[in-house]
Amino acid sequence: MPDSHADRSAADHNHVFLRADHARNEQRTWWVIWICTAMMLIEVIGGSLYGSIALVADGLHMSTHAGALLLAALAYRYARKHADDPRFSFGTGKFGDLAGFSSAIILAMIALLIGFEAVRRFFAPVTIDFAQALPIAGLGLVVNVVSALILGLGHDHHHDHGHHHGHDHDHDHDHDHDHNHAATGRDNNMRAAVVHVATDAAVSVLVIVGLLLARAFGWLWMDPVVGIVGALVIASWAFGLIHDTGAILLDMTPDRKLVRRLRETIEADGDELSDLHLWRLGPGHLGAILSVRSATGMSPDAYRQKLAGFTSLSHLTIEVRMR
Repeated sequence: MPDSHADRSAADHNHVFLRADHARNEQRTWWVIWICTAMMLIEVIGGSLYGSIALVADGLHMSTHAGALLLAALAYRYARKHADDPRFSFGTGKFGDLAGFSSAIILAMIALLIGFEAVRRFFAPVTIDFAQALPIAGLGLVVNVVSALILGLGHDHHHDHGHHHGHDHDHDHDHDHDHNHAATGRDNNMRAAVVHVATDAAVSVLVIVGLLLARAFGWLWMDPVVGIVGALVIASWAFGLIHDTGAILLDMTPDRKLVRRLRETIEADGDELSDLHLWRLGPGHLGAILSVRSATGMSPDAYRQKLAGFTSLSHLTIEVRMR
Protein backbone atom coordinates (compact mmCIF):
# COMPACT_ATOMS: atom_id res chain seq x y z
CA MET A 1 0.00 0.00 0.00
CA PRO A 2 1.53 3.39 -0.93
CA ASP A 3 2.15 6.08 1.62
CA SER A 4 -0.74 8.47 2.10
CA HIS A 5 -0.82 12.03 3.25
CA ALA A 6 -3.62 14.40 4.19
CA ASP A 7 -3.99 17.97 5.23
CA ARG A 8 -7.06 20.07 5.83
CA SER A 9 -8.14 21.61 2.55
CA ALA A 10 -9.05 25.24 2.10
CA ALA A 11 -12.69 24.23 2.26
CA ASP A 12 -12.20 22.74 5.72
CA HIS A 13 -10.71 25.80 7.37
CA ASN A 14 -9.04 29.14 6.96
CA HIS A 15 -5.75 30.38 8.34
CA VAL A 16 -7.15 32.96 10.76
CA PHE A 17 -5.64 31.88 14.08
CA LEU A 18 -6.74 34.80 16.27
CA ARG A 19 -8.79 34.81 19.46
CA ALA A 20 -12.49 35.63 19.15
CA ASP A 21 -11.95 38.67 21.41
CA HIS A 22 -9.08 40.00 19.28
CA ALA A 23 -10.93 43.14 18.11
CA ARG A 24 -12.22 43.86 21.62
CA ASN A 25 -8.72 43.62 23.09
CA GLU A 26 -7.46 45.93 20.36
CA GLN A 27 -10.08 48.54 21.24
CA ARG A 28 -9.32 48.28 24.95
CA THR A 29 -5.64 48.87 24.25
CA TRP A 30 -6.40 52.04 22.28
CA TRP A 31 -8.53 53.36 25.17
CA VAL A 32 -5.64 52.92 27.60
CA ILE A 33 -3.24 54.58 25.14
CA TRP A 34 -5.43 57.70 25.04
CA ILE A 35 -5.63 57.77 28.85
CA CYS A 36 -1.86 57.41 29.24
CA THR A 37 -1.18 60.01 26.53
CA ALA A 38 -3.56 62.51 28.15
CA MET A 39 -1.93 61.90 31.54
CA MET A 40 1.53 62.30 30.02
CA LEU A 41 0.63 65.65 28.39
CA ILE A 42 -0.96 66.97 31.59
CA GLU A 43 2.12 66.08 33.64
CA VAL A 44 4.69 67.37 31.16
CA ILE A 45 2.84 70.64 30.44
CA GLY A 46 1.88 71.17 34.08
CA GLY A 47 5.38 70.41 35.30
CA SER A 48 6.89 72.81 32.77
CA LEU A 49 4.48 75.61 33.72
CA TYR A 50 4.90 75.19 37.48
CA GLY A 51 8.57 74.26 37.57
CA SER A 52 8.13 70.70 38.83
CA ILE A 53 10.85 68.44 37.46
CA ALA A 54 9.26 65.49 39.29
CA LEU A 55 6.01 66.02 37.38
CA VAL A 56 7.87 66.22 34.06
CA ALA A 57 9.86 63.09 34.89
CA ASP A 58 6.71 61.13 35.71
CA GLY A 59 5.12 62.31 32.47
CA LEU A 60 8.12 61.10 30.48
CA HIS A 61 7.94 57.80 32.37
CA MET A 62 4.29 57.52 31.38
CA SER A 63 5.32 58.01 27.75
CA THR A 64 7.34 54.77 27.81
CA HIS A 65 4.20 52.84 28.76
CA ALA A 66 2.14 54.65 26.13
CA GLY A 67 4.77 53.65 23.55
CA ALA A 68 4.69 50.00 24.63
CA LEU A 69 0.89 49.99 24.51
CA LEU A 70 1.01 51.57 21.04
CA LEU A 71 3.19 48.66 19.95
CA ALA A 72 0.53 46.24 21.25
CA ALA A 73 -2.31 48.12 19.52
CA LEU A 74 -0.47 48.21 16.19
CA ALA A 75 0.24 44.47 16.45
CA TYR A 76 -3.47 43.82 17.01
CA ARG A 77 -4.39 45.96 14.01
CA TYR A 78 -1.79 44.46 11.68
CA ALA A 79 -2.69 40.88 12.65
CA ARG A 80 -6.38 41.61 12.06
CA LYS A 81 -5.93 43.38 8.71
CA HIS A 82 -3.56 40.75 7.32
CA ALA A 83 -5.23 37.67 8.80
CA ASP A 84 -6.13 36.39 5.31
CA ASP A 85 -2.86 37.40 3.63
CA PRO A 86 -1.55 34.27 1.83
CA ARG A 87 2.04 35.40 2.43
CA PHE A 88 1.65 34.26 6.05
CA SER A 89 1.61 30.48 5.69
CA PHE A 90 0.25 29.94 9.19
CA GLY A 91 -1.63 33.19 9.67
CA THR A 92 -0.80 36.23 11.77
CA GLY A 93 -1.51 34.78 15.21
CA LYS A 94 2.10 35.22 16.35
CA PHE A 95 2.17 38.99 15.88
CA GLY A 96 0.88 39.38 19.41
CA ASP A 97 3.71 37.20 20.72
CA LEU A 98 6.25 39.22 18.75
CA ALA A 99 4.84 42.46 20.20
CA GLY A 100 4.79 40.91 23.69
CA PHE A 101 8.44 39.89 23.33
CA SER A 102 9.42 43.40 22.21
CA SER A 103 7.41 44.96 25.02
CA ALA A 104 9.11 42.69 27.54
CA ILE A 105 12.50 43.90 26.30
CA ILE A 106 11.35 47.48 26.94
CA LEU A 107 10.23 46.49 30.45
CA ALA A 108 13.60 44.89 31.16
CA MET A 109 15.38 48.09 30.06
CA ILE A 110 13.10 50.16 32.32
CA ALA A 111 13.95 47.85 35.23
CA LEU A 112 17.67 48.33 34.59
CA LEU A 113 17.32 52.12 34.47
CA ILE A 114 15.25 52.22 37.67
CA GLY A 115 17.69 49.88 39.41
CA PHE A 116 20.70 51.95 38.34
CA GLU A 117 19.13 55.21 39.51
CA ALA A 118 18.04 53.63 42.81
CA VAL A 119 21.54 52.34 43.56
CA ARG A 120 23.02 55.74 42.68
CA ARG A 121 20.60 57.50 45.04
CA PHE A 122 21.29 55.00 47.81
CA PHE A 123 24.91 56.17 47.93
CA ALA A 124 24.13 59.80 47.05
CA PRO A 125 20.72 60.65 48.59
CA VAL A 126 18.79 63.58 47.13
CA THR A 127 16.28 65.87 48.79
CA ILE A 128 12.69 64.70 48.31
CA ASP A 129 9.84 67.17 47.88
CA PHE A 130 7.13 65.12 49.58
CA ALA A 131 4.42 67.71 48.83
CA GLN A 132 4.89 67.10 45.09
CA ALA A 133 6.08 63.49 45.02
CA LEU A 134 3.18 61.93 46.96
CA PRO A 135 0.33 63.39 44.84
CA ILE A 136 2.15 62.41 41.64
CA ALA A 137 2.62 58.84 42.87
CA GLY A 138 -1.04 58.71 43.93
CA LEU A 139 -2.26 60.03 40.58
CA GLY A 140 -0.05 57.54 38.74
CA LEU A 141 -1.51 54.71 40.80
CA VAL A 142 -5.09 55.78 39.96
CA VAL A 143 -4.31 55.98 36.23
CA ASN A 144 -2.70 52.54 36.22
CA VAL A 145 -5.51 50.91 38.21
CA VAL A 146 -8.07 52.36 35.78
CA SER A 147 -5.97 51.17 32.84
CA ALA A 148 -5.68 47.67 34.31
CA LEU A 149 -9.44 47.51 34.81
CA ILE A 150 -10.04 48.54 31.20
CA LEU A 151 -7.61 45.95 29.88
CA GLY A 152 -9.12 43.31 32.14
CA LEU A 153 -6.69 41.63 34.52
CA GLY A 154 -8.71 38.40 34.36
CA HIS A 155 -8.94 38.14 30.57
CA ASP A 156 -6.96 34.90 30.36
CA HIS A 157 -9.37 33.10 32.65
CA HIS A 158 -12.20 33.40 30.11
CA HIS A 159 -11.31 31.24 27.16
CA ASP A 160 -13.17 31.31 23.92
CA HIS A 161 -14.93 28.15 22.76
CA GLY A 162 -16.13 29.31 19.36
CA HIS A 163 -13.08 29.56 17.14
CA HIS A 164 -12.28 25.94 16.40
CA HIS A 165 -13.44 23.87 13.49
CA GLY A 166 -16.58 22.18 14.60
CA HIS A 167 -15.19 19.17 16.46
CA ASP A 168 -17.30 17.48 19.07
CA HIS A 169 -15.70 17.43 22.48
CA ASP A 170 -14.24 14.09 23.54
CA HIS A 171 -14.57 14.10 27.29
CA ASP A 172 -12.18 11.16 27.59
CA HIS A 173 -9.36 13.57 26.82
CA ASP A 174 -7.56 15.55 29.46
CA HIS A 175 -9.13 18.94 28.76
CA ASP A 176 -6.73 20.67 31.09
CA HIS A 177 -4.12 20.08 28.42
CA ASP A 178 -5.82 19.76 25.04
CA HIS A 179 -8.64 22.31 25.07
CA ASN A 180 -7.70 25.97 25.55
CA HIS A 181 -4.83 25.23 27.89
CA ALA A 182 -3.80 28.37 29.78
CA ALA A 183 -0.52 28.69 27.88
CA THR A 184 -2.12 27.79 24.55
CA GLY A 185 -5.00 30.25 24.83
CA ARG A 186 -3.09 33.11 26.42
CA ASP A 187 -3.00 36.40 24.53
CA ASN A 188 0.58 37.49 25.17
CA ASN A 189 0.03 40.85 23.49
CA MET A 190 -2.67 41.72 26.02
CA ARG A 191 -0.61 40.09 28.75
CA ALA A 192 2.29 42.44 27.95
CA ALA A 193 -0.02 45.47 28.07
CA VAL A 194 -1.43 44.35 31.42
CA VAL A 195 2.09 43.71 32.78
CA HIS A 196 3.11 47.26 31.83
CA VAL A 197 0.28 48.90 33.77
CA ALA A 198 0.39 46.34 36.59
CA THR A 199 4.12 46.82 37.18
CA ASP A 200 3.67 50.57 37.15
CA ALA A 201 0.81 50.27 39.65
CA ALA A 202 2.89 47.99 41.87
CA VAL A 203 5.82 50.39 41.75
CA SER A 204 3.47 53.29 42.54
CA VAL A 205 2.30 51.48 45.68
CA LEU A 206 5.90 50.80 46.71
CA VAL A 207 6.85 54.42 46.06
CA ILE A 208 3.94 55.72 48.15
CA VAL A 209 4.86 53.43 51.04
CA GLY A 210 8.51 54.42 50.79
CA LEU A 211 7.72 58.13 50.68
CA LEU A 212 5.38 57.91 53.67
CA LEU A 213 8.01 56.08 55.73
CA ALA A 214 10.73 58.49 54.62
CA ARG A 215 8.59 61.50 55.60
CA ALA A 216 7.41 60.02 58.90
CA PHE A 217 10.76 58.71 60.18
CA GLY A 218 13.31 60.58 58.09
CA TRP A 219 14.39 57.36 56.36
CA LEU A 220 15.56 58.84 53.07
CA TRP A 221 17.18 55.51 52.26
CA MET A 222 13.71 53.97 51.94
CA ASP A 223 13.17 55.69 48.59
CA PRO A 224 16.12 53.99 46.79
CA VAL A 225 15.41 50.69 48.56
CA VAL A 226 11.85 50.77 47.24
CA GLY A 227 13.26 51.62 43.80
CA ILE A 228 15.49 48.53 43.87
CA VAL A 229 12.58 46.32 44.95
CA GLY A 230 10.42 47.80 42.19
CA ALA A 231 13.16 47.18 39.59
CA LEU A 232 13.40 43.53 40.69
CA VAL A 233 9.62 43.10 40.42
CA ILE A 234 9.57 44.59 36.91
CA ALA A 235 12.59 42.51 35.85
CA SER A 236 10.96 39.30 37.12
CA TRP A 237 7.75 39.89 35.16
CA ALA A 238 9.70 41.02 32.09
CA PHE A 239 11.91 37.93 31.97
CA GLY A 240 8.89 35.67 32.49
CA LEU A 241 7.24 37.29 29.48
CA ILE A 242 10.46 37.04 27.45
CA HIS A 243 10.72 33.34 28.29
CA ASP A 244 7.13 32.53 27.29
CA THR A 245 6.95 34.61 24.11
CA GLY A 246 10.45 33.60 23.01
CA ALA A 247 9.48 29.93 23.25
CA ILE A 248 6.45 30.55 21.00
CA LEU A 249 8.46 32.53 18.44
CA LEU A 250 10.98 29.66 18.28
CA ASP A 251 8.16 27.09 17.83
CA MET A 252 8.96 25.17 21.00
CA THR A 253 6.51 22.42 21.90
CA PRO A 254 3.81 24.29 23.87
CA ASP A 255 2.50 21.39 25.97
CA ARG A 256 4.38 18.15 26.68
CA LYS A 257 1.31 16.57 28.29
CA LEU A 258 -0.65 17.21 25.11
CA VAL A 259 2.10 15.44 23.16
CA ARG A 260 1.73 12.45 25.48
CA ARG A 261 -2.04 12.42 25.02
CA LEU A 262 -1.69 12.58 21.24
CA ARG A 263 0.76 9.69 21.26
CA GLU A 264 -1.48 7.59 23.49
CA THR A 265 -4.47 8.23 21.24
CA ILE A 266 -2.66 7.36 17.99
CA GLU A 267 -0.90 4.27 19.40
CA ALA A 268 -3.93 2.89 21.24
CA ASP A 269 -4.60 0.29 18.48
CA GLY A 270 -1.01 -0.81 17.89
CA ASP A 271 0.06 1.93 15.48
CA GLU A 272 3.27 3.90 15.92
CA LEU A 273 3.59 7.69 16.00
CA SER A 274 7.03 7.97 14.41
CA ASP A 275 7.22 11.75 14.21
CA LEU A 276 5.32 14.65 15.75
CA HIS A 277 5.70 18.41 15.48
CA LEU A 278 3.48 20.59 17.65
CA TRP A 279 3.61 24.37 17.81
CA ARG A 280 1.43 27.39 18.61
CA LEU A 281 -0.14 29.27 15.70
CA GLY A 282 -1.87 31.91 17.82
CA PRO A 283 -3.86 32.24 21.05
CA GLY A 284 -5.93 29.08 21.43
CA HIS A 285 -4.68 27.55 18.16
CA LEU A 286 -2.09 24.81 17.69
CA GLY A 287 -0.59 23.33 14.55
CA ALA A 288 0.53 19.70 14.33
CA ILE A 289 2.29 17.46 11.79
CA LEU A 290 2.10 13.74 12.50
CA SER A 291 3.76 10.79 10.80
CA VAL A 292 2.07 7.48 11.64
CA ARG A 293 3.29 3.94 10.93
CA SER A 294 0.00 2.13 10.59
CA ALA A 295 -0.53 -1.51 11.50
CA THR A 296 -4.09 -1.53 10.17
CA GLY A 297 -3.91 0.54 6.99
CA MET A 298 -6.24 3.25 8.29
CA SER A 299 -6.60 6.37 6.17
CA PRO A 300 -5.41 9.82 7.29
CA ASP A 301 -9.05 10.85 7.66
CA ALA A 302 -9.61 7.99 10.09
CA TYR A 303 -6.71 9.20 12.25
CA ARG A 304 -8.04 12.72 11.98
CA GLN A 305 -11.33 11.48 13.39
CA LYS A 306 -9.48 9.85 16.29
CA LEU A 307 -8.00 13.26 17.12
CA ALA A 308 -11.30 15.15 16.80
CA GLY A 309 -11.47 15.71 20.55
CA PHE A 310 -8.26 17.73 20.56
CA THR A 311 -10.07 20.93 19.65
CA SER A 312 -7.04 23.19 20.00
CA LEU A 313 -5.51 21.53 16.89
CA SER A 314 -6.55 24.14 14.35
CA HIS A 315 -4.16 23.04 11.59
CA LEU A 316 -3.46 19.30 11.31
CA THR A 317 -1.32 17.44 8.76
CA ILE A 318 -1.16 13.63 8.89
CA GLU A 319 1.16 11.30 6.97
CA VAL A 320 0.42 7.55 7.10
CA ARG A 321 2.85 4.74 6.20
CA MET A 322 2.40 1.01 6.45
CA ARG A 323 4.49 -0.76 9.06
